[in-house]
Amino acid sequence: MRKKTLTSAAALAVAAALALTACGSGDDSTKTIADVSVQEKTKAATVLDQPFEKPNLVLKDTKGEDYDFRERTKGKPTLIYFGYTNCPDVCPLTMSNIAIARKSLPKADQDKLQVVFVTTDPERDTSAELAKWLPSAGDPSFVGLTGDFSTIQAGARQLGIGIDPATKEKDGSVVSMHGAQVIAFSPKTDAGYVLYGEDASADDYAKDLPKIIKGETP
Repeated sequence: MRKKTLTSAAALAVAAALALTACGSGDDSTKTIADVSVQEKTKAATVLDQPFEKPNLVLKDTKGEDYDFRERTKGKPTLIYFGYTNCPDVCPLTMSNIAIARKSLPKADQDKLQVVFVTTDPERDTSAELAKWLPSAGDPSFVGLTGDFSTIQAGARQLGIGIDPATKEKDGSVVSMHGAQVIAFSPKTDAGYVLYGEDASADDYAKDLPKIIKGETP
C-alpha cells in the first residue's frame, strides 16, 4: 500500500526537513513543513544542534487520566511519536521497531526508557482504543495519549512536527496527515536532541538506544 509523503530535500549539513505522511494514501507530492538545524547525520539519527524543548502537553492516557508529558518524563530518556491506530503502515511499523529494540536492552534500561505515542486522530483514538492497540502494535509499557486535536497539534508544532485533522477519502477510508518523525529526549537536559525518520529500523534503534538512555550522542 502506497503512502503520500511530503518532504524537503534541504542539505542535511544545514537543515533536516520534517515531513507529513498520509498513511495508506495514494498519490505522491512534496511540501516543506519545517527546517531544523542539525549538528550531524548518522545512518539513522539526525543529531540537532538546536534541540527542542519538551512541549507543554497535557493529554489523557490509556486510563483516561491526565498525563503531563513534560512533568511525567522529566529526567527520563524519552521517545515521542505522533500517529494514529488506523494507520496501515508507517505507525505500527515504527512502534514495532521501537518495541523490538527496547526488548534488546538490559532490563534496567528497559525500565528507564519512556516511549510515548500521541494520536493524531483523537476522534477515533480514545483512551480505550489506544489501550487495546499499543500492546499489539508496540509494547504494553508504551504510553498512549489522546485529547483535544488543537492541543495535540500545538504540542506537535512545538517539536516542528506538522499534523492535519483527519479527513475522509472517497472510498470511505480516513487519512491522518502527520509528521513521521520520532524525537528522542535526553535524560540529562530534557531536550529533544535526536530525530529519526520513518526509515529507521529496529536495528538502528537498538544500536542507538543505549546511548540515548545515558543522554549521549548516538
